[in-house]
Amino acid sequence: MTNAHIWWPCRRALALACVGLLLAMVVAMPAMATSEQQQRIAIISAFEPELTHLSDRLKDPSEKQINGITFTTGTLQSQPVVLFLSGISMTNAAMTTQLALDHFNISHIVFSGIAGGADPDLNIGDVLVAERWGQYLETVMARETESGFQPPKGKEGLKFPGFGMMFPREVRVRSEQQPEIHHKFWFEVDQNLLQRAKKLQDVSLESCSQEKECLENEPRVIIGGNGVSGSAFIDNADFRRYAHDTFDARVLDMESAACAAVAYSNDVPFIAFRSLSDLAGGGAGENEMYTFMDIAASNSARVVLRFLDTWD
Repeated sequence: MTNAHIWWPCRRALALACVGLLLAMVVAMPAMATSEQQQRIAIISAFEPELTHLSDRLKDPSEKQINGITFTTGTLQSQPVVLFLSGISMTNAAMTTQLALDHFNISHIVFSGIAGGADPDLNIGDVLVAERWGQYLETVMARETESGFQPPKGKEGLKFPGFGMMFPREVRVRSEQQPEIHHKFWFEVDQNLLQRAKKLQDVSLESCSQEKECLENEPRVIIGGNGVSGSAFIDNADFRRYAHDTFDARVLDMESAACAAVAYSNDVPFIAFRSLSDLAGGGAGENEMYTFMDIAASNSARVVLRFLDTWD
Protein backbone atom coordinates (compact mmCIF):
# COMPACT_ATOMS: atom_id res chain seq x y z
CA MET A 1 0.00 0.00 0.00
CA THR A 2 1.37 3.39 -0.98
CA ASN A 3 1.52 6.55 1.11
CA ALA A 4 -1.23 8.00 -1.07
CA HIS A 5 -3.52 5.14 -0.15
CA ILE A 6 -2.90 5.82 3.55
CA TRP A 7 -3.12 9.65 3.31
CA TRP A 8 -6.38 9.88 1.35
CA PRO A 9 -8.63 8.21 3.99
CA CYS A 10 -6.97 10.35 6.68
CA ARG A 11 -7.48 13.54 4.66
CA ARG A 12 -11.10 12.59 3.98
CA ALA A 13 -11.70 11.86 7.67
CA LEU A 14 -10.15 15.22 8.62
CA ALA A 15 -12.37 17.05 6.13
CA LEU A 16 -15.48 15.32 7.46
CA ALA A 17 -14.46 16.23 11.01
CA CYS A 18 -14.07 19.90 10.03
CA VAL A 19 -17.48 19.91 8.36
CA GLY A 20 -18.98 18.35 11.48
CA LEU A 21 -17.35 20.98 13.67
CA LEU A 22 -18.68 23.81 11.49
CA LEU A 23 -22.18 22.34 11.55
CA ALA A 24 -22.03 22.05 15.33
CA MET A 25 -20.98 25.70 15.57
CA VAL A 26 -23.85 26.82 13.34
CA VAL A 27 -26.36 24.83 15.37
CA ALA A 28 -24.95 26.31 18.58
CA MET A 29 -25.08 29.92 17.37
CA PRO A 30 -28.64 30.73 18.55
CA ALA A 31 -27.81 29.43 22.01
CA MET A 32 -24.68 31.58 22.10
CA ALA A 33 -26.72 34.76 21.55
CA THR A 34 -27.45 34.83 25.29
CA SER A 35 -24.25 35.49 27.22
CA GLU A 36 -25.22 33.50 30.31
CA GLN A 37 -27.94 31.27 31.72
CA GLN A 38 -28.25 33.07 35.07
CA GLN A 39 -31.66 34.76 35.11
CA ARG A 40 -31.40 38.45 36.03
CA ILE A 41 -33.52 41.53 36.59
CA ALA A 42 -32.55 44.33 34.20
CA ILE A 43 -32.13 47.62 36.09
CA ILE A 44 -32.00 50.57 33.68
CA SER A 45 -31.33 54.28 34.05
CA ALA A 46 -30.99 56.87 31.31
CA PHE A 47 -27.74 58.52 32.39
CA GLU A 48 -24.99 58.15 34.98
CA PRO A 49 -26.30 60.32 37.88
CA GLU A 50 -29.44 58.17 38.00
CA LEU A 51 -27.61 54.82 38.03
CA THR A 52 -24.87 55.75 40.51
CA HIS A 53 -27.22 55.44 43.50
CA LEU A 54 -27.82 51.81 42.52
CA SER A 55 -24.42 50.76 41.15
CA ASP A 56 -22.75 51.89 44.40
CA ARG A 57 -24.75 49.17 46.19
CA LEU A 58 -24.02 46.43 43.66
CA LYS A 59 -22.13 43.40 45.00
CA ASP A 60 -19.71 41.26 42.99
CA PRO A 61 -19.84 43.54 39.93
CA SER A 62 -18.63 42.23 36.59
CA GLU A 63 -18.60 44.39 33.46
CA LYS A 64 -19.26 43.30 29.89
CA GLN A 65 -19.04 45.58 26.83
CA ILE A 66 -21.51 44.97 24.01
CA ASN A 67 -21.68 47.41 21.07
CA GLY A 68 -19.99 50.02 23.23
CA ILE A 69 -22.56 49.68 26.05
CA THR A 70 -21.36 48.64 29.51
CA PHE A 71 -23.51 46.00 31.18
CA THR A 72 -22.66 45.28 34.82
CA THR A 73 -23.86 42.05 36.41
CA GLY A 74 -23.92 41.36 40.13
CA THR A 75 -26.36 41.19 43.02
CA LEU A 76 -28.44 44.06 44.33
CA GLN A 77 -30.42 43.55 47.54
CA SER A 78 -29.54 39.85 47.13
CA GLN A 79 -31.15 39.72 43.69
CA PRO A 80 -29.20 38.81 40.51
CA VAL A 81 -29.28 41.87 38.26
CA VAL A 82 -27.70 43.48 35.24
CA LEU A 83 -27.33 47.27 35.42
CA PHE A 84 -26.87 49.49 32.37
CA LEU A 85 -27.56 52.91 30.94
CA SER A 86 -30.23 53.16 28.28
CA GLY A 87 -28.87 56.46 27.06
CA ILE A 88 -31.11 59.50 26.78
CA SER A 89 -33.94 59.39 24.18
CA MET A 90 -36.44 56.87 22.91
CA THR A 91 -34.15 55.46 20.21
CA ASN A 92 -31.30 54.77 22.64
CA ALA A 93 -33.67 53.27 25.21
CA ALA A 94 -35.26 50.88 22.71
CA MET A 95 -31.88 49.85 21.29
CA THR A 96 -30.16 49.13 24.61
CA THR A 97 -33.17 47.37 26.14
CA GLN A 98 -33.38 44.98 23.20
CA LEU A 99 -29.60 44.52 23.32
CA ALA A 100 -29.85 43.42 26.95
CA LEU A 101 -32.66 41.00 26.14
CA ASP A 102 -30.61 39.51 23.31
CA HIS A 103 -27.50 38.89 25.43
CA PHE A 104 -28.77 38.21 28.95
CA ASN A 105 -31.42 35.98 30.47
CA ILE A 106 -33.74 38.80 31.60
CA SER A 107 -36.74 37.92 33.78
CA HIS A 108 -38.00 41.48 34.44
CA ILE A 109 -37.20 45.05 33.39
CA VAL A 110 -37.11 47.85 35.99
CA PHE A 111 -36.42 51.48 35.10
CA SER A 112 -35.18 53.97 37.69
CA GLY A 113 -34.76 57.65 36.91
CA ILE A 114 -35.95 61.23 36.97
CA ALA A 115 -38.80 62.90 35.09
CA GLY A 116 -40.68 66.14 34.64
CA GLY A 117 -43.97 66.54 36.44
CA ALA A 118 -47.15 67.08 34.41
CA ASP A 119 -49.73 66.62 37.17
CA PRO A 120 -50.24 69.80 39.26
CA ASP A 121 -50.88 67.57 42.29
CA LEU A 122 -47.31 66.20 42.19
CA ASN A 123 -44.23 67.94 43.57
CA ILE A 124 -40.50 67.77 42.92
CA GLY A 125 -38.99 64.79 44.71
CA ASP A 126 -42.15 62.65 44.49
CA VAL A 127 -41.70 59.15 43.03
CA LEU A 128 -44.40 58.03 40.61
CA VAL A 129 -44.99 54.44 39.57
CA ALA A 130 -47.27 54.77 36.53
CA GLU A 131 -49.71 52.09 35.42
CA ARG A 132 -49.07 52.63 31.71
CA TRP A 133 -46.83 54.52 29.30
CA GLY A 134 -47.54 56.15 25.95
CA GLN A 135 -45.43 57.78 23.20
CA TYR A 136 -46.75 61.32 22.76
CA LEU A 137 -44.29 62.25 19.99
CA GLU A 138 -45.43 59.51 17.64
CA THR A 139 -47.27 62.15 15.63
CA VAL A 140 -48.71 63.37 12.37
CA MET A 141 -47.50 66.89 11.57
CA ALA A 142 -50.68 68.33 10.09
CA ARG A 143 -51.16 70.73 7.19
CA GLU A 144 -52.28 74.24 8.13
CA THR A 145 -55.55 75.27 6.46
CA GLU A 146 -57.90 78.23 6.76
CA SER A 147 -59.85 76.32 9.40
CA GLY A 148 -56.75 75.28 11.35
CA PHE A 149 -54.39 72.34 11.29
CA GLN A 150 -55.87 69.38 9.45
CA PRO A 151 -54.27 65.89 9.50
CA PRO A 152 -54.50 63.85 6.27
CA LYS A 153 -57.64 61.81 5.72
CA GLY A 154 -57.38 58.10 6.25
CA LYS A 155 -54.61 58.31 8.87
CA GLU A 156 -55.21 55.61 11.48
CA GLY A 157 -54.72 55.81 15.20
CA LEU A 158 -55.41 59.55 15.67
CA LYS A 159 -57.34 59.35 18.94
CA PHE A 160 -56.12 62.49 20.66
CA PRO A 161 -56.50 66.23 20.02
CA GLY A 162 -53.45 67.95 18.60
CA PHE A 163 -51.03 70.46 20.05
CA GLY A 164 -50.77 72.90 17.19
CA MET A 165 -49.81 70.91 14.12
CA MET A 166 -48.80 67.83 16.15
CA PHE A 167 -51.41 65.08 16.35
CA PRO A 168 -50.33 62.07 18.46
CA ARG A 169 -51.06 58.67 16.99
CA GLU A 170 -50.85 55.05 18.01
CA VAL A 171 -47.81 53.03 17.00
CA ARG A 172 -47.85 49.89 14.89
CA VAL A 173 -46.44 47.01 16.91
CA ARG A 174 -46.03 43.27 17.00
CA SER A 175 -45.37 41.00 19.93
CA GLU A 176 -44.57 37.41 20.73
CA GLN A 177 -48.16 36.91 21.87
CA GLN A 178 -49.70 38.93 19.01
CA PRO A 179 -47.42 38.67 15.93
CA GLU A 180 -49.78 40.38 13.51
CA ILE A 181 -49.42 44.18 13.20
CA HIS A 182 -51.74 46.10 15.54
CA HIS A 183 -52.12 49.66 16.77
CA LYS A 184 -51.31 50.58 20.34
CA PHE A 185 -50.77 53.78 22.32
CA TRP A 186 -50.65 52.63 25.95
CA PHE A 187 -48.16 50.01 27.14
CA GLU A 188 -49.22 48.65 30.51
CA VAL A 189 -46.72 47.86 33.24
CA ASP A 190 -46.83 44.37 34.72
CA GLN A 191 -49.75 44.08 37.12
CA ASN A 192 -47.95 41.77 39.55
CA LEU A 193 -45.06 44.24 39.81
CA LEU A 194 -47.50 47.13 40.22
CA GLN A 195 -49.28 45.36 43.07
CA ARG A 196 -45.94 44.79 44.75
CA ALA A 197 -45.06 48.48 44.32
CA LYS A 198 -48.21 49.47 46.19
CA LYS A 199 -46.55 48.23 49.38
CA LEU A 200 -43.74 50.80 49.08
CA GLN A 201 -45.51 54.02 50.01
CA ASP A 202 -43.77 54.22 53.39
CA VAL A 203 -40.23 54.46 51.92
CA SER A 204 -38.25 57.29 53.50
CA LEU A 205 -37.31 59.83 50.81
CA GLU A 206 -34.78 62.65 50.72
CA SER A 207 -35.87 66.28 51.04
CA CYS A 208 -32.52 68.11 50.95
CA SER A 209 -29.45 67.90 48.75
CA GLN A 210 -25.83 67.87 49.94
CA GLU A 211 -25.74 71.56 49.01
CA LYS A 212 -28.62 72.14 51.48
CA GLU A 213 -31.13 72.83 48.73
CA CYS A 214 -34.40 71.61 50.24
CA LEU A 215 -37.79 70.81 48.79
CA GLU A 216 -40.83 72.85 49.71
CA ASN A 217 -42.97 69.70 50.16
CA GLU A 218 -42.25 66.34 51.76
CA PRO A 219 -41.77 63.87 48.86
CA ARG A 220 -44.12 60.91 48.50
CA VAL A 221 -44.34 57.58 46.67
CA ILE A 222 -47.41 57.63 44.42
CA ILE A 223 -48.76 54.59 42.60
CA GLY A 224 -50.96 54.77 39.50
CA GLY A 225 -51.87 57.01 36.62
CA ASN A 226 -50.24 57.57 33.26
CA GLY A 227 -46.76 58.50 32.09
CA VAL A 228 -45.82 59.67 28.61
CA SER A 229 -42.47 59.69 26.85
CA GLY A 230 -40.92 61.39 23.83
CA SER A 231 -37.53 62.43 22.52
CA ALA A 232 -37.90 66.01 23.74
CA PHE A 233 -36.96 67.78 26.96
CA ILE A 234 -40.13 69.61 28.01
CA ASP A 235 -39.85 72.98 29.72
CA ASN A 236 -43.04 74.55 28.48
CA ALA A 237 -46.09 75.29 30.63
CA ASP A 238 -48.55 75.09 27.73
CA PHE A 239 -47.33 71.69 26.56
CA ARG A 240 -47.24 70.44 30.16
CA ARG A 241 -50.88 71.44 30.52
CA TYR A 242 -51.73 69.81 27.18
CA ALA A 243 -50.04 66.53 28.19
CA HIS A 244 -51.92 66.43 31.47
CA ASP A 245 -55.29 67.31 29.91
CA THR A 246 -54.94 65.07 26.84
CA PHE A 247 -53.32 61.93 28.24
CA ASP A 248 -54.10 62.42 31.92
CA ALA A 249 -50.30 62.25 32.19
CA ARG A 250 -48.67 62.64 35.56
CA VAL A 251 -45.05 62.65 34.35
CA LEU A 252 -43.08 63.24 31.15
CA ASP A 253 -39.79 61.54 30.35
CA MET A 254 -37.67 60.50 27.37
CA GLU A 255 -37.30 56.70 27.70
CA SER A 256 -39.93 54.75 29.69
CA ALA A 257 -42.48 54.21 26.91
CA ALA A 258 -39.74 52.93 24.59
CA CYS A 259 -38.61 50.37 27.19
CA ALA A 260 -42.23 49.45 27.85
CA ALA A 261 -42.81 48.85 24.12
CA VAL A 262 -39.73 46.61 23.86
CA ALA A 263 -40.82 44.71 26.97
CA TYR A 264 -44.29 44.28 25.45
CA SER A 265 -42.85 42.98 22.18
CA ASN A 266 -40.68 40.45 24.02
CA ASP A 267 -43.34 39.54 26.60
CA VAL A 268 -41.12 40.53 29.55
CA PRO A 269 -42.63 42.14 32.69
CA PHE A 270 -41.82 45.88 32.97
CA ILE A 271 -42.20 48.64 35.54
CA ALA A 272 -40.71 52.13 35.88
CA PHE A 273 -39.97 54.31 38.91
CA ARG A 274 -39.71 58.00 38.07
CA SER A 275 -38.95 60.77 40.55
CA LEU A 276 -39.73 64.38 39.66
CA SER A 277 -36.65 66.57 39.23
CA ASP A 278 -38.63 69.48 37.76
CA LEU A 279 -42.13 70.53 36.72
CA ALA A 280 -41.58 70.48 32.92
CA GLY A 281 -42.13 74.22 32.65
CA GLY A 282 -44.79 74.47 35.32
CA GLY A 283 -42.61 76.20 37.91
CA ALA A 284 -42.64 79.91 38.64
CA GLY A 285 -38.99 80.41 37.64
CA GLU A 286 -36.31 78.65 35.63
CA ASN A 287 -36.26 74.89 35.25
CA GLU A 288 -35.05 73.28 38.48
CA MET A 289 -33.79 69.97 37.11
CA TYR A 290 -30.12 70.59 37.91
CA THR A 291 -30.98 71.87 41.38
CA PHE A 292 -32.98 68.83 42.43
CA MET A 293 -31.74 66.13 40.05
CA ASP A 294 -29.68 64.31 42.67
CA ILE A 295 -32.53 64.30 45.20
CA ALA A 296 -34.89 62.92 42.56
CA ALA A 297 -32.41 60.25 41.38
CA SER A 298 -31.73 59.21 44.98
CA ASN A 299 -35.44 58.95 45.79
CA SER A 300 -36.14 56.80 42.75
CA ALA A 301 -33.23 54.52 43.65
CA ARG A 302 -34.42 54.25 47.27
CA VAL A 303 -37.81 52.99 46.12
CA VAL A 304 -36.23 50.54 43.66
CA LEU A 305 -33.96 49.13 46.38
CA ARG A 306 -36.93 48.59 48.67
CA PHE A 307 -38.81 47.10 45.73
CA LEU A 308 -36.03 44.54 45.25
CA ASP A 309 -36.19 43.73 48.96
CA THR A 310 -39.76 42.50 48.43
CA TRP A 311 -38.73 40.13 45.62
CA ASP A 312 -39.67 36.48 46.06
